[in-house]
Amino acid sequence: QVQLVESGGGLVQPGGSQRLSCAASGSIFRFAAVRWYRQAPGKQRELVATLPTDFRVSYADSVKGRFTISRDNAKSTGYLEMDSLKTEDTAVYYCNVVFEGREYWGQGTQVTVSS
Repeated sequence: QVQLVESGGGLVQPGGSQRLSCAASGSIFRFAAVRWYRQAPGKQRELVATLPTDFRVSYADSVKGRFTISRDNAKSTGYLEMDSLKTEDTAVYYCNVVFEGREYWGQGTQVTVSS
């Protein structure tokens, strides 16, 4: 069983930056793809960024050039660096890890972009 614990959410002003972390338990992290999703009120959950084990990252068009996904396998931790934040980035952000066809989810962390 893999448990994911996210941290780093909060209130940030438009144009600001925020860094989310996703700490994984267990020993499978280095063999798993890491994804970040978000869900805004009244909207469907959206895939924001993907970082597979081959490091071929991909981003949603809405965050490309502003967000950076990364991972530290030694710490079993994934990250999402968010820059130039906009009010429309306000959402609950979820970490997702995929290993051998099975998905694991974090509890979510709220990011609110507002002046």
